[in-house]
Amino acid sequence: MNDWHIDSDGAQRCWWPGDDPLYQHYHDTEWGFPVADDRRLFEKICLEGFQSGLSWLTILRKRENFRAAFAGFDPEQVARFDDEDISRLLTDSGIIRHRGKIESTINNARRALALMDRHGSLAAYFWRFEPPEDERPQQFTKAALCANATTTTSSALSKDLKKQGWTFVGPTTCYAFMQAMGMVNDHVEGCHVRAAATAARAGFHPG
Repeated sequence: MNDWHIDSDGAQRCWWPGDDPLYQHYHDTEWGFPVADDRRLFEKICLEGFQSGLSWLTILRKRENFRAAFAGFDPEQVARFDDEDISRLLTDSGIIRHRGKIESTINNARRALALMDRHGSLAAYFWRFEPPEDERPQQFTKAALCANATTTTSSALSKDLKKQGWTFVGPTTCYAFMQAMGMVNDHVEGCHVRAAATAARAGFHPG
């Protein structure tokens, strides 16, 4: 079986988006492309935390609801959320109503502000963890990527975040975040997006 397949729109993609148009758009325009914007980085790591135990497509379909519920993932605003906001979010059927994950997002917003004060931006902090070439999958196959759900670097990022008080940031979640923010380009060989993501990284500077 190929690690890619030709979808209904005629494009050759990684196997995982299937024929869902929303998933395909995410795969083609976001996943694996480098991000330096702090609000987008905060959104991505929070949504990866919400995804824990669920499918990413479930989160993707609710993403606009999450954005509305969490003030566009502005860390300064989310950091001010209180018990009343938690109660509001627990009744919001448009998001994942998991108290632990909701409280984690608020906590992590406060931790994010501390990181921004210390490093100047979330981008400056996160991009310090870009993995060395020899840690990245060499063949970019489905088997290689599944085996790399946790890496030395994602474990190091997880450990450092937890040390600073972040929650729902285990090594697997951190590796998914690294893929989503373009720190690693895990589009498989044969995927039509792989070259575009590689070119985007070549011209990218975290700032």
